[in-house]
Amino acid sequence: MSDPFMRIDMLPALHGDCLLLSWGDARRTRRLLIDGGPIGAYDALEQRLAALPAGDRRFELMVLSHVDTDHVDGLVRLLANPRPWPFTVKDVWFNGWRHLEPAHGLLGGKQGEYFSALLARRLDDGAWNGAFDGAAVVVPDDGPLPQRRLAGDLTLTLLSPTPAKLARMRSAWRKDVGDAMEPGDLDAAWALLATQKRYLPGQGLLGGAEQLDHLLARQSKPDKAAANGASIAFLAEFGGKSALLLADAHPDAVCASLQRLLAARGQQRLAVDAVKVAHHGSKGNTTDALMALIDSPRFLFSSNGAQFGHPDQEAVRRVIGRSVHARPTLYFNYTSDHNREWASPALQRELAYTTVYGPGEAGPLVVDL
Repeated sequence: MSDPFMRIDMLPALHGDCLLLSWGDARRTRRLLIDGGPIGAYDALEQRLAALPAGDRRFELMVLSHVDTDHVDGLVRLLANPRPWPFTVKDVWFNGWRHLEPAHGLLGGKQGEYFSALLARRLDDGAWNGAFDGAAVVVPDDGPLPQRRLAGDLTLTLLSPTPAKLARMRSAWRKDVGDAMEPGDLDAAWALLATQKRYLPGQGLLGGAEQLDHLLARQSKPDKAAANGASIAFLAEFGGKSALLLADAHPDAVCASLQRLLAARGQQRLAVDAVKVAHHGSKGNTTDALMALIDSPRFLFSSNGAQFGHPDQEAVRRVIGRSVHARPTLYFNYTSDHNREWASPALQRELAYTTVYGPGEAGPLVVDL
């Protein structure tokens, strides 16, 4: 293989996540899309997809890590476009109601139902959690961690969620759906999706969805702790390069998986080229125990600081203070009131780190590994 590369585009997804992972060599580039950001960031996703080379807009995988609106809305909007799409996607990883409640039969709070309805109607057969034969994307309680190799030799090692995290999400999902529909009712989810104007690419483009006379009740997000715990998180490795992509995953689940992986590899710490910091740098998702298992020169924070004020100062200080690298580099895809302090040259000298700030709304921050 000549000149293998891996890079991460951190799209300007406001307070959410939208990441494009690319890998390959001089002969071919392959791509994986993780999350779509909130609805207000959809234009950035659309523009990035339009910038891909004509005739080379194929995704080996799309991952919706979990159903919080700052991750799911952009992908709901994207797949609401009628086929044929200007891109192709081989597989989509997402745990819908069918994976939280296997006895139910088919599906999958509210945005998760919408996305499930789109996957069931838009994707080719076998392209929803295809790498898991349609079953849940989940880390078993024992045995080897699930590994999947994508075309082009990208290896993904699953770190989250666990069965217990999915079980907790099941209750939050049902609470969020409320009286709007029965969880897993594909037809009801499809009909309600047709009333959500923010997702509609144009009049009637959902194609055959019956319009309802009433509006959907005010949407409430699923319990954040449960939704975050259900995040799909993984280690990506290719050509000697690697990245931890942690979505909003809970640190206890990630730590437990990393300990299993390190034991299998006979290592004390996992050396990676970059870590996408969990939950936009929330202080509750980066712990000393997690940092003790990681050896990385780069830490990526995805947030404009709106709504929740991420990243938290405590999380950034923990990354700097617990990093085994002499001068870790912090990457922020926006400059905001919540991360501007880290640009201080005096503070960088004192705490021994460097920073890279992205262009914000002007485009993605590209991180070459």
